[in-house]
Amino acid sequence: MSKGDIIPATLGVLGVAVLGAYYMFTSPAQAQDNPDTPNLVIEVAGSTDGQIVIDLMPDVAPNHVAQITTLAKEGQYDGVVFHRVIDGFMAQTGDVEFGRVEAPSGRPGTGGSELPDIAAEFNAVPFNRGTVGMARSASPNSANSQFFIMFAPAPHLNGQYTVFGQVIEGQDVVDAIKRGAGGSGAVTDPDYMKSVTVVE
Repeated sequence: MSKGDIIPATLGVLGVAVLGAYYMFTSPAQAQDNPDTPNLVIEVAGSTDGQIVIDLMPDVAPNHVAQITTLAKEGQYDGVVFHRVIDGFMAQTGDVEFGRVEAPSGRPGTGGSELPDIAAEFNAVPFNRGTVGMARSASPNSANSQFFIMFAPAPHLNGQYTVFGQVIEGQDVVDAIKRGAGGSGAVTDPDYMKSVTVVE
């Protein structure tokens, strides 16, 4: 099983706390930037281009946000493809080991980074349109560098994957990311993250 597989879960949905309720009833277009938290800014290139701005959530997933921001500040996400994109579900990226557009390995989605895996920080924020979650393998504590952005709500993921951000600008860019084929969502000639920066 690859390191970044998203595994459908059948366990129940966690109760929604105040922050979770905010994102449950707020569309990406309505979501407001929290000036007290950092933003992840992704410049997308390939068959589509544009900017995605993600409001990070260190209050609910501090270790995941720390890992993501470290990798972004080191430039490790620059040039990494959206290797798994399933229409009506999500777009997955972040394989800094095997997912580089300039040197395709044939194994995108199976790697991570040199940083250690992160223990799960499951929280009450639901998976809705524009929600950003951390990919993992079968182990809840196997998240590393890969993440995914939702095209649509997926309540079966609630409480099973760590939510660490929400798109506040550029959901139209997310929607335009090149889709993959079949149930696996593997993408031929994928779109990619030209650059990823952190704005604090």
